[in-house]
Amino acid sequence: MATQTITTDRYQLYPSPRNEQRTVFAHQLFVPYPYALIHLPDYDLAGKATLFAACRLADQKMGQLVTFELPQDQERFERRFTPD
Repeated sequence: MATQTITTDRYQLYPSPRNEQRTVFAHQLFVPYPYALIHLPDYDLAGKATLFAACRLADQKMGQLVTFELPQDQERFERRFTPD
């Protein structure tokens, strides 16, 4: 069965099959690297987080959207994420 997309005001989202839930949390970070491997458990986040393949509607840029339950998790991810 195909995974359904989620459309928000800013993104067309395609949920990762590894997400434990399909929640789009309030704290969000668009990563403009559609093929970067992001394994959320490696970031030792305190709260919940979800990962989506994403198309940014404003400019049709493809990438990934990481959403976080806690703002400190977003800050931790931004510090530790390296696309290479």
